[in-house]
Amino acid sequence: MKTALITGANRGIGYAIAKGLRPDHRVIIGARDPKAGRQAAQELDCDWVHLDLEDPDTFGPALTKANGIDVLVNNAGILIETSMMEYPQDFETSMQIMLHGPYHLIGACRAHMETRGWGRIVNVSSGWGAFSEGMEGPGAYGVAKAALNALTFALPRDLPDCIKINAMCPGWVHTRMGGASAPRTPEEGADTALWLARLPDDGPTGGFFRDRSPIPW
Repeated sequence: MKTALITGANRGIGYAIAKGLRPDHRVIIGARDPKAGRQAAQELDCDWVHLDLEDPDTFGPALTKANGIDVLVNNAGILIETSMMEYPQDFETSMQIMLHGPYHLIGACRAHMETRGWGRIVNVSSGWGAFSEGMEGPGAYGVAKAALNALTFALPRDLPDCIKINAMCPGWVHTRMGGASAPRTPEEGADTALWLARLPDDGPTGGFFRDRSPIPW
């Protein structure tokens, strides 16, 4: 059974991804709040680790406890709408959680995936970080997601063919971040991530998807 780690999976889209992978994976919820992580893991009958994307010191212990990740879903995100120029710390926080953290987790999981000869990395991005859709994300959100997209596009050149990495946009989802007016359920938002996490050996890599179809960067 393959082991899947989903960051920020104690609620929302991450929780739905964890639930969707649960039947055929050993699922590990990564949560910055131990109480929330423990509760979500109990509900889903899966494991959890303390993983705070703002605190790289939590990465090593979490991955040691996981003992090898086959599927990494970089789902954790933050929406800070302040001015990038007036609040530089908010910019740094956004980039740490949605770019630097995922990059370092990918690096830490790579060796196990290479040894196993199989790995899937799913970066949960957004149309708000797409140049094709006007980069409409507020504050540093769109910039961080655009950078995550660029990382997804470029990393295949430095990864073996057995590791597939893709980004996806879940759409406008009814979560704490998306708000009550959003038309999609977390389960609908999670569908493409679940598909990418289970890609066959001839599946795509270095792509950007919504509703299981390619979308422009």
